[in-house]
Amino acid sequence: MEEMVPGTLLADDELARTRVRFLTSEPVPPGTVRQTILASWRRSQEFRVDADRIDPLFQGDQNLDIPLMRGAEPVLHKLGEQFEGQPISLILTDASGVVLTQRTGDADLKRHLERVELVPGFSYGEQSVGTNGIGTALEDGRATTVFGHEHYAEHLENLACAGVPIHHPISGKKIGAVDLTCWYKDAGGLLIALARSTAEQIRQALLRHGDLREMILFQAYLQTCRRWTGIVLAFNEDIVMMNDRARQLLDPVDQSVLLSHATEALADGRRTSATLALSSGLRVRVFCRRVPGQRETDTAGGVLSVKLIEADETLAVPSTPMLPMYLPGVVGQAPLWLRCGHELDTGHERGEWVALEGEAGTGKLTLAKGLHQRHHPAARLLSVDAAVTTGTDWAAELLREHLDAPIRTLVIRHADRLTAPAANALSATLRELRERADAPWVVVTLVPEAETKPALAELLKSFPRTVRVPPLRHHVEDLAELVPLVLSKLGYGGRLTCSAAALHLLMRAEWPGNTGQLYQVLRKVAQRRRAGTIRPGDLPAEFHTVARRPLNRFESIERDAIVRCLEDADGNKVRAAKLLGISRATIYRKIHEYGIVPPTR
Repeated sequence: MEEMVPGTLLADDELARTRVRFLTSEPVPPGTVRQTILASWRRSQEFRVDADRIDPLFQGDQNLDIPLMRGAEPVLHKLGEQFEGQPISLILTDASGVVLTQRTGDADLKRHLERVELVPGFSYGEQSVGTNGIGTALEDGRATTVFGHEHYAEHLENLACAGVPIHHPISGKKIGAVDLTCWYKDAGGLLIALARSTAEQIRQALLRHGDLREMILFQAYLQTCRRWTGIVLAFNEDIVMMNDRARQLLDPVDQSVLLSHATEALADGRRTSATLALSSGLRVRVFCRRVPGQRETDTAGGVLSVKLIEADETLAVPSTPMLPMYLPGVVGQAPLWLRCGHELDTGHERGEWVALEGEAGTGKLTLAKGLHQRHHPAARLLSVDAAVTTGTDWAAELLREHLDAPIRTLVIRHADRLTAPAANALSATLRELRERADAPWVVVTLVPEAETKPALAELLKSFPRTVRVPPLRHHVEDLAELVPLVLSKLGYGGRLTCSAAALHLLMRAEWPGNTGQLYQVLRKVAQRRRAGTIRPGDLPAEFHTVARRPLNRFESIERDAIVRCLEDADGNKVRAAKLLGISRATIYRKIHEYGIVPPTR
């Protein structure tokens, strides 16, 4: 394992020069910096961490009534007594690097750690402060030392730290980290050994003195795995366990849906089964049971057994990644989006008429047009909006249209808005079209759950295949391609681009209006910035937050004011607080409360 003990002054000077070379995009001489540190520097740069200041993200007061704290407290207390009067700090963090406790035996070191905000409530993850013993250990998943100028940000160069991730003794999940920090001049090779020993003592304490309910839940999980060949998940508020089948078939969104359903079932005291339609297109039968704790009235957690209802080719675990498909005017490489395109293409190849189901603005018409252009670029496509039709005569008009000029692809939009008479008239027309030798390929677009409407029952008999188009929030990684495409459609292709920081904020949004909403947002942005690069400050204020709850009008105004002042202050929270006339503590609290993502430069 790559480790380092503090070296000579000459070596330290060379390391400092190497750091400056890296920050100024000059070549880094081989052998002047450890590979783990160099990799962390690169991540820090990608995270757009400020190298010239310390500005960790404040996450507010943390809940200390958690198994990690209960298991670690005896170990930390005993070790803290041994460090009394010594220039060394013992720090415990959660899995994201937020400091839970900090015990320091030396007053000078304690004051310095307060100045660099290495104190409870602040995040020392790599995305917050760059290379350091806590964040880098959590990012790499292994014991890590960071000495002096190996730190990415200034004002940490006189410190040495050794961080070790803590893994749950039952689930193996990373639940936190322990870090020993001292003055760089006092550091030695035993620092990492002591940190490893402390992490192991905490892990053992969790196993010995932790919640007995976790052991009970683990046993229930193993018993279910032995008798159930399908998907199995076990959970409580602290841990989640799942078998290989669950990892193969369920994406993170599907896992979240199942766990949310099970949590509600347990809260209601139900031992129940249910049929769920997941966002990826899977339909599953779910059985959730409560696992009693040490006493019958206690709850250790829940075990979820999941069975796939549909077992066709679209649900099989692919042995190779799904290949991209070229559809003119359509972009996206996310698995859910690719699967949607492939299913639509399969329907076309088999001559099956298709019902495209998805939320408004997901791109249903765009997909149908793209597939038509792929296979019949010179043929006629007719798109009819059922939402603006009246009466039943328009359905018969479709047949006359086809006789006058043959239609190769017919797209009927918003079919869910048809009245029963209009739907039945359309069904009769489509049956006539189907009998013709030159029958077109027909696609109808629907919103989710519209297939259950009685008025559409007869019409949908003509559409044996339903393809579900995923909402944008389920394939946000495609924004990297969608944003340039939309800008090009708006007439700014080649003149206006989107910065990585702005794209990152767009990817964090929920997008209830899907690509239609994206079009409107970029249209407004382009009205203010017609050329150059879209920066975070060009985006509406709501994109600088991670929505935690709906805001009232006053809260929205307050949030927007904080976002704009942070932009004016180049992300400096102290300066932004002064501009707003509020205290530093208040702005940190508001940033956390509104889920504001501070701008980076």
